[in-house]
Amino acid sequence: MGEKTIPILPCRTIQPVLDFYTTLGFEVTFQQKSPNPYAAVQRGGIQLHFFAMKQYEPAESFSTCIVQTDDVDELHETFRARLKAAYGRVPNRGLPRIGPLKNTSHGVRQFLMTDPGGNCIRIGQQTSDDQHHRPAPRETFARALHHAALLADSKEDPAGAAKIIDRALRLEDERPTPVQLLRLLALRADVATRLGDTDTATSALAAASAVHLTAAEQESVRDDLERLAQLSD
Repeated sequence: MGEKTIPILPCRTIQPVLDFYTTLGFEVTFQQKSPNPYAAVQRGGIQLHFFAMKQYEPAESFSTCIVQTDDVDELHETFRARLKAAYGRVPNRGLPRIGPLKNTSHGVRQFLMTDPGGNCIRIGQQTSDDQHHRPAPRETFARALHHAALLADSKEDPAGAAKIIDRALRLEDERPTPVQLLRLLALRADVATRLGDTDTATSALAAASAVHLTAAEQESVRDDLERLAQLSD
């Protein structure tokens, strides 16, 4: 038995999609212009096919697929570097865009990348045999982080994530730990950047830089600190 699955994803026009993937190091393995525009790209074990639809709206796309890898950190770093070299910056909003690298609540370390066709490619590495979503924590700020991260990264709803974080940070009778505060501010800066809200992103970055963490605490939020550094570039 030698089956494999190859997703066929929509786009409005083929060429911008091919340009994006070749920038990432993919090879165009097939291209057909008529009777129906169609193309295929490959990078290592990743194969993606695309078809064009004239009436298709990339910004309203729900198309997605999962790519599993055994070194998600390396792939994320490579794709970011290639995109920065091509665009002069790492695109983190609009189309195309690439998101931060994060550990999810369902045992996967992943990042999301959306191509010019609006297709969301979820690239991840399994970190646990338990692939079920963990239940939301009961503690106030851990719960806010849990739900905000799901909205921002699984549902791609940065506005919803922003509301949850802002509500948590406005609480007067409870205060987050330094680690929780750093993580909330990092995610708030992230979603503000995706929404094009420069003022809020700048404010969150400044507040995050003022949070004091011990060496052990810094290690526990390494991904968040890396994301803050990326957003500050």
